[in-house]
Amino acid sequence: MEFSAQQIAEYLGGTVEGNPDTKVNNFSKIEDGKAGTLTFLANLKYEHYIYTTNASIVLVNNDFTPTQQIPTTLVKVPNAYMAIAQLLNMVEQTKVKKSGIDARAFTAATAIIGENCYVGNFAYIGENASIGNNCQIYPYAYIGDNVKLGDNCIIYSHVSIYEGCIIGNNCIIHSGAVIGADGFGFASEGKKYNKIPQLGNVILEDDIEIGANTTVDRAVMESTIIRKGTKIDNLVMIAHNVEVGENTVMAAQVGIAGSTKIGKHCKFGGQAGLAGHITIADNVNFGAQAGVISDIKEPVSLLGAPAIEAKNFFRSSAIFSRLPEMYRTMRKLQREIEELKKQLNKS
Repeated sequence: MEFSAQQIAEYLGGTVEGNPDTKVNNFSKIEDGKAGTLTFLANLKYEHYIYTTNASIVLVNNDFTPTQQIPTTLVKVPNAYMAIAQLLNMVEQTKVKKSGIDARAFTAATAIIGENCYVGNFAYIGENASIGNNCQIYPYAYIGDNVKLGDNCIIYSHVSIYEGCIIGNNCIIHSGAVIGADGFGFASEGKKYNKIPQLGNVILEDDIEIGANTTVDRAVMESTIIRKGTKIDNLVMIAHNVEVGENTVMAAQVGIAGSTKIGKHCKFGGQAGLAGHITIADNVNFGAQAGVISDIKEPVSLLGAPAIEAKNFFRSSAIFSRLPEMYRTMRKLQREIEELKKQLNKS
């Protein structure tokens, strides 16, 4: 599929600087750009590549002003990063989707499968499960009894969705993810631990994406809830009875302990961890490896473990690297003070 710079600009609501008839048929990174491809510049950290790239078309923000001559055609748009996402999504939509139920898939007699769905070989759909329209369920996926799946969902191979869980519309769950496994609940009795049955479920609202090998545990009672628009990376752990606010994003290896409530529009860097039974306000940013053990009541950016405000963390880090030197100075001053005391006592 080939498009000209003018066609791309019209689709994105942008303007062309250069040859409007320049054509592309693929994408590339700006540093590895090849003739016949389209790339983008959203972060000025990479600006130097635009002056040497071999890509035929570069998407840039409307306010971008070059400092050198550029050997390629530009398409100026309000937001280059969003524009490249639109184009990639358009190409993705042109891919032919599979349909039909493969011969070696299992669907229970009481399961309801919507229109235009695909169910791959060795996928399992349990009793009274309900699958919406236009869903793609890949081979070896497990959809348990009484699971409800909305429209336009993609469930990749080796995903397990335990009984009674509810998945909204337009959700994507990647390979190896487990939705609705038992929460980590045990009652101690002497030296042994007795399992507490986990009788709740998991609810994923609309437009959620769950990464590969991520786990979302079912609630002890009621529901573990991931609100609409949330995007969760690979290898994330969401414990029982957690509630994640809408449009929150989590990078890989984040861990959320049980019964924690997270507000809307929060951002989690890799390996950030939250203790259980705490409440997090809206619009809180957690840096990589931030460790949080108490409530956060207002929007803030946090780093460190235990987490503190990012600006204080950076100041503390600068001091931390000087602690050995500061300790030696302190010990020297202590010795001098002791010596002065001795002299004063003699006089």
